[in-house]
Amino acid sequence: MLVSSCCPAGYLLGYLIHRKTQVEPLACGNEPKADAHPEVAPLPGAQMDWGDVTQLLTEKLTTEALSKTLSACDLPRRSAGSVEDKFLANHIFKEFQKVEMDPWTDIHYVQLQTPDSQRPNRVRFGADVFEPTGYLAYSATGQVQGKLVYGNYGRPQDLDVLQDKNVSLRDSVLLLRAGQISFAEQVDNAAAKGAAAVLIYPDAQDYQYRADTALYGHVHLGSGDPYTPGFPSFNHTQFPPTKSSGLPKIPAQTITANMATALLRSGFKGGLSATYRLGGGENISVEVNNVLVNKEIHNVFGVIKGFVDPDQYVVLGAQRDAWGSGYAKATVGTSVLIELAKAVSEMVEKDGFRPRRSVVFASWSAGDYGSVGATEWLEAYMSSIDKRVVTYISLDGVVVGRGSFVASASPLLYGLLENTMKGVKSSAGSDSLPMSIDDPAYPFLAMSGVPSVSFHFISPNTEAYMYYGTDLDHKDHLDYQTNHRTSEMAATAAQFAGQMALRLVHDRLLRLDVSRYNGVLTKAVAQIYKRINQLLKSGQLKGLNPTWLNRARGAFQRATISINNDIRNSNLDDKEACRILNGRIMSVEHALLSPYVSPVETPYRHLLLGRGPHTLASIAETTDMEQLHTPLALATWNLQGCANGMVGNIWDLDEEI
Repeated sequence: MLVSSCCPAGYLLGYLIHRKTQVEPLACGNEPKADAHPEVAPLPGAQMDWGDVTQLLTEKLTTEALSKTLSACDLPRRSAGSVEDKFLANHIFKEFQKVEMDPWTDIHYVQLQTPDSQRPNRVRFGADVFEPTGYLAYSATGQVQGKLVYGNYGRPQDLDVLQDKNVSLRDSVLLLRAGQISFAEQVDNAAAKGAAAVLIYPDAQDYQYRADTALYGHVHLGSGDPYTPGFPSFNHTQFPPTKSSGLPKIPAQTITANMATALLRSGFKGGLSATYRLGGGENISVEVNNVLVNKEIHNVFGVIKGFVDPDQYVVLGAQRDAWGSGYAKATVGTSVLIELAKAVSEMVEKDGFRPRRSVVFASWSAGDYGSVGATEWLEAYMSSIDKRVVTYISLDGVVVGRGSFVASASPLLYGLLENTMKGVKSSAGSDSLPMSIDDPAYPFLAMSGVPSVSFHFISPNTEAYMYYGTDLDHKDHLDYQTNHRTSEMAATAAQFAGQMALRLVHDRLLRLDVSRYNGVLTKAVAQIYKRINQLLKSGQLKGLNPTWLNRARGAFQRATISINNDIRNSNLDDKEACRILNGRIMSVEHALLSPYVSPVETPYRHLLLGRGPHTLASIAETTDMEQLHTPLALATWNLQGCANGMVGNIWDLDEEI
């Protein structure tokens, strides 16, 4: 592990545990329905009233303060590991120092992929030769040729349409529109169908900007440094050479809308002036010459220590890097992070606020390469994170418009989200979305079992911010999207994130509602029941009964009821009683990680929200009858183990399974 000689003894996780270098500048049963999480009054006496907490926070998070910090953090470029990235890291470090947060820095040495300045990536089609400026990090390299086939967004249903029309995808070069799913998922879907390469472009129907705009991204179907999967990139020489299972095996490259126009000919609906065809005649050549570079990246942390349970903490994090200016992607989140740190520090130092638990503020690097900095930190402290981190709140992209609000979260946080929305003055309508693999909060939730949330103030009738991954993600475009109220919306976003975080560190009982998983789980089990019954009736499957899985679901539901009953019947002025209850609540998310799959091969181990053959969603869709029994049995015991963990005492375990 590489650390500086000035590393002090530490306390918090990455601080209390291992502090880093300081660097200056269906109805499947008839079980009773679980009640909602009981309301609990705040501590008397020294504990500040919650209404006073929210009022203080609102007073300190002003539009003027956010405007000033936004200007200070706005840089024309900030690529991961660059001089500008480290300049910002030092700026954040000093801001944390000013409010006496005793900051520290976590250093990693990671492999990032960049274009080769001597050998540009090329696309050849007939007499046309294109050399795109944009690129897709972690693409396979080399040169391939194949028939050009248009595949819409590259979703499974899009590629199935092609095969239904007898369009061969094997050894083809798929031309795909950006959007709907991540670049990594597009390339993975194409490779699964036998494609030789993928080209991705921003279609004018989805992206209303200049047709010569370059597009950047990554195609690692995972997160973190793909050359140290499952372990941290402190020093590569410690580990044998290995690669993430999520690295693509075919070349992938972005092209501009103008380049795509030259390639498209006839037969498919879209927004370009040319009409689209399904599959083609002429060969196209794709050459990707990206190179790996070793970069030193810095994650910067500050902490406000709790007064009762300082070893438990909420983490608020924001990525600092971007392909270009990254104003919406990185500048806003970084500014919100800094202002929240200042506001909460002042509340503690000057206003008498005494959080029970700690609040950690984290600035991540290499987020645009797939949450690399954040994932490396998670991998470094995997053995203790689930026992310490109460919740992760992502500040990435919190303002990309005005007038609407969307959030993705663990079901444990649904109630907190709903209550916080009521407490923050905003006219935005709200909606919830499943958490996608490219969400910065996803590694915390699906890989580490930490209840996590990401949220975005966005323009109405908009699914995503069109300027992400381009040089057009700058202040002027975001100001247009917010009707020139970017600073105001940033202050609102800061209040929203701040109220969620402070509620979790203020109350004696954690605001994590275990009963909210019951509906998600019942729906997932119902899908498996439906699938197995179909297979049994068709004769494709014999000798398999999902009853045991349903019993495990029932045990889980009864365990949530048990927790809520114990909350009602406990004296919450008793610190030890609170810690025991909170420990049971905190165990839920991590216990839903499958212990039966490798974190190297299958990093997103979450039974319900992860990716891989172990998940209930995958079991419900499996076509491999011979392999169905084992995943179903392991998922059943994974779920039963989670239920057992919630009960607490081994003599109270539910033996009905």
